[in-house]
Amino acid sequence: MSKRLGAFLGATALTLIAGMGMAQAQEKHILRMNHVHSPVEAYHSAFQEWAKRVEERTKGGLKIEVFHSAQLGNEEDIIEQIRQGANIGQNTDAARLGNYVREIAVLNGPYFVDTLDEAFALSKLDTVKKWKTELADKHGLQVVCFDFVQGKRHVFANKPVRNPGDLSGLRIRTPPAPIWQESVRAIGAAPTAMSFGDIYPGLQQRAVDGAELTYANIRPGNLQEVVKNVSETGHITLINFEVVSSAWFKKLPADYQTALVEECSAAGQKVSKVLADAAEGEKAALVKGGMKVTENVDLEAFRKAGDAAYQKLGLTEVRAAVYKEMGR
Repeated sequence: MSKRLGAFLGATALTLIAGMGMAQAQEKHILRMNHVHSPVEAYHSAFQEWAKRVEERTKGGLKIEVFHSAQLGNEEDIIEQIRQGANIGQNTDAARLGNYVREIAVLNGPYFVDTLDEAFALSKLDTVKKWKTELADKHGLQVVCFDFVQGKRHVFANKPVRNPGDLSGLRIRTPPAPIWQESVRAIGAAPTAMSFGDIYPGLQQRAVDGAELTYANIRPGNLQEVVKNVSETGHITLINFEVVSSAWFKKLPADYQTALVEECSAAGQKVSKVLADAAEGEKAALVKGGMKVTENVDLEAFRKAGDAAYQKLGLTEVRAAVYKEMGR
């Protein structure tokens, strides 16, 4: 009798263990990825490609749901939800992350990098790795990758801008982050914080006189309807970060973490090159539609003026340290 009971209990235990193993094997993870871009922009397609590759590599175990046009909420609110452990991802930038780790904002400063190769190399620097660790351990923000480079940002306004003096008195829309506002102030304008979705009505209603954006941002938002001139200042090369909750990330199986990171980097570098190659085409389309391009911009004067942003925020030595690691 006791032998039968022992056999029964043993079989039951094995069944329970097997059931638990199956439940764990079938566990699904979902990441809800939020971004401000429209569904016709290259970034949206890149996020979808990232999602597809991750789902394939994890055999459906990790699924990324992509939400365009800030459908889940504005960037600042989403980042706070991520910090609390929500299974949400956000496309953001070093300027906003600088609200948590001050030094990382330097990557969003005026004329900080010039090429895609320089931008892609940043993640390998020990100093930048230290900032990423601090973001994760102290602030709950896990950087998955920052290989999404939108490209150079120019001044879009209804008057030509050839030197910093031409920006005097102009209210230029910026995101609400110190390095961004100080960068725009340094090159001569009056920065006005405004969400991405409010740029069109802001320009239409003259709440701002212009905005600083990439060529790829204009037509998807129909901004060419409310702004007629672009001055090629190229004052910021925008590097985007994809961030998730560090608490959520740590709960993923190791191979899922690897897939998430590697496919993020691959999708980011691919779309960055697409955008760089497409910039001239976007420019040509805008010119055909009536936009005027101011090309004879005094870039040396803008570069010199941009230094004031680093000085104002105490980032001059930080920039020098990163440049030294870069061999620049």
